[in-house]
Amino acid sequence: MGFPVGYTEVFLPKLFVQTLSILGFIRTIVFSIFRFLGLSDFLEMDQTWPDYTSYPTRIPETRSPFSALLIREILPVIKFEELTNSGEDLPENCAVCLYEFEGEQEIRWLRNCRHIFHRSCLDRWMDHDQKTCPLCRTPFVPDEMQEEFNQRLWAASGVHDFHCPVTELL
Repeated sequence: MGFPVGYTEVFLPKLFVQTLSILGFIRTIVFSIFRFLGLSDFLEMDQTWPDYTSYPTRIPETRSPFSALLIREILPVIKFEELTNSGEDLPENCAVCLYEFEGEQEIRWLRNCRHIFHRSCLDRWMDHDQKTCPLCRTPFVPDEMQEEFNQRLWAASGVHDFHCPVTELL
């Protein structure tokens, strides 16, 4: 019986090996013809895969909603040390990022619920179209300022007034 002559006879049938050899020969002929005709640019010899490391890992930030911009105008920004001088009982750290407040840091002081947060923390919260306190869910805009806020928001949206009584159309 003896040992097999070729290594391929053990694992692959002869017909399969011969088919692969013929396909390789045809491929070589096709590439040669394309090179002869000057069309070798259409054949990609080296397959390149996209480099995913060059893509940005984060989604680029979009603009803040109009409501967030208007709320930022309404909410005061003060230094933390100014509040400590007022004698009020203040929290030691920001409830959003859990970092302690420092003297020179800018904070936003919510008028309705009297909570304070780092300016950047609350601005990021508002960028996600949130209009309430992260702790107690009290609206940012006080009730007495809500009408003015709605009018400014409507004006900033750029949409003209749709209110048109039927009598004006006749």
